[in-house]
Formats: sequence, structure tokens, C-alpha cells
Amino acid sequence: MTGLPAVLPSPTVAVWYLGPLPVRAYALCIIAGIVAAVWIAEKRFRARGGRPDFILDMAVWAVPFGIVGARIYHVITSPQAYFGEDGDPVRALKIWDGGLGIWGAIAAGALGAWIAARRAGYRFAPVADAVAPALLVAQALGRWGNWFNNELYGRATDLPWALTIHEWDGVRGRAVLGPDGTPEVLGTFHPTFLYESLWCLAAAVVLVRLDRRYRLRHGQVFLLYVVLYCAGRSWFEALRIDEANDILGLRVNTWVAGVVLVVALAAFVRSRRRHRGAADELGDVVRPAGGEQVPSASSVEGASPSGDAASVADERTVTQPQEQPRQGPDRPST
Repeated sequence: MTGLPAVLPSPTVAVWYLGPLPVRAYALCIIAGIVAAVWIAEKRFRARGGRPDFILDMAVWAVPFGIVGARIYHVITSPQAYFGEDGDPVRALKIWDGGLGIWGAIAAGALGAWIAARRAGYRFAPVADAVAPALLVAQALGRWGNWFNNELYGRATDLPWALTIHEWDGVRGRAVLGPDGTPEVLGTFHPTFLYESLWCLAAAVVLVRLDRRYRLRHGQVFLLYVVLYCAGRSWFEALRIDEANDILGLRVNTWVAGVVLVVALAAFVRSRRRHRGAADELGDVVRPAGGEQVPSASSVEGASPSGDAASVADERTVTQPQEQPRQGPDRPST
């Protein structure tokens, strides 16, 4: 039986060319995450009675907003390479060179999703609840782009799962070759990309299970998503050794993770107290503006709240947006 390798390997090439067209592994990982997130979110949203094609419509707004927001956050929190001494402001536009901040992606992506939900007449809270686990899967897949780029690794270590990191040519997207033609190796480090990827997948499973068991609503799944991700990110940031600005000795992202975690946890506790005993309240179901709630057959027969996603969907109100005229006074707030 073959044992585990002493260290995890890293790619030596992250960019391939189709003629003059560069194909970047980082971009492919992000695209894979987006596709997976849309598919998962669509299933969850449909199970709650939402329009099947809405999630794809929402992605048209949320994805561009998220990418732009991620880049803006990165440039603001790490401005030296763009506006500092010997900086190049034009580089701020070169997203393909790397540099996307998840905090900006979540904030701006949420804004794009809110706009899409408002245009479709849906409340934002149940939309966010449907999407939350899907976002974690997207983040888990996107992190593998850092593996291809040999970047954002942690402190040096000799653990069995240590990650080999090469000297990297960021312009060419490949490892620097030594005199003998083999890739130059920097050393072995904590694979923080892998830690975060696994954490995100585990958190997604936890969210789905908690949602099924406790029928979380009113934005509570999304708030728990923020809490779980921030808890893990605080640890990953403590391991990372890439250059970053700090405040009082702590990395900026560590401060952001801590503050956002506290705010999200407080909001979750407040929401649970506020909506205690109101699991079947119709004020937060997925429904369009002016649409009438139409109970499904399963909900009429009294399906168990501890069932799977399909049974949970039956217990919640199903919508029929295309058959209902818009009734201005009944439009739910967003």
C-alpha cells in the first residue's frame, strides 16, 4: 500500500494558450464555482416555490457586481501596488493578474442580487437563504485558483500535508526554472487554500442540515453562512504570510472577519428571538409582488418539517407568479 506523499504538489503552470488567447486556471476555477452555485441555488430556490429561472437572471446581476466589488475591495485594502511608490494605477484594472477580495464580492454581489430580486418582486431574505450554501460551494471551488497560482499559502511547515510552493513568474503564469531546467522551489507551507476550501464545503453541509431541521427563514441561513465563513477565515488569515496591510498588528482581513462575524451573529440571534414560534408565518416566504400563496398538496396534508428539501418545500408556500395580476398594495417589502 502506497503511503501519503511527504508534501502536496503545486502546479507549475497556471496559464495555457489557445493561439493568442490565454486560458487561466484561476478564471476556470471561478467559473466552475459560479456554475455550481447557480445550479445549487436554483434547486433550493425552486424547492421554496420560487420561479425556476430567477436564479440565472439574478446571476446576471450578482456575478458582475461581485467581481467588480471584489476588485475594488482588494485595491482599497492593498493600494501600494497601484497608487504607492512605483505603483501603476492601470494594474488596478487587470483582474486577470489576481487580487479579488471576498468581502467586496459578497457585499457587491448581494447588492446585485437585491436589485434582481426587487425587479422580480421577490423578498431578498428568502432569496439570500436559498443562495447561501451555494455561495460556500462557489468559494470552495474558487480557492483552487490560488493553488494553481502558487499563492496565498500559510506559514512554513513540515507536516505530511505541507504544500510545495515554487518560485513564481506572475506575468507568465508559471514556475521559474532553475539552471537545470527544473522548477525552483521556495519550500513547503500550510495549504491555506485547501483548509478554506474544505471549511466552506463543510459549512455548506452544516447550513443545509440546520435549515432542514430548524426551518431557518427570514435571512437566518444567510446570516449563519456569514458567521461560519468568518469564523474559519479568521483562522486562515492567522496562518497566511503573504504581504498585507495591518491595523494594530492584525491583518485588515482579520479585523473585517471579526467585525462582520459579531454583527452577523447578533443579527441572527435577534432574528431568532423576533420570529420565535413563527415558523409558518407567511411574511417571509418566497413569492413575487402581488402573487397569491397557493398551498401545495403536501402542505395541506401536513408533511413533516423534518423531511428533505422537497418536503420542506411542500410545507412552504408555492408561488404562481405568472397567473396572478400585480396588486400594488400587497407587494412585499424588499
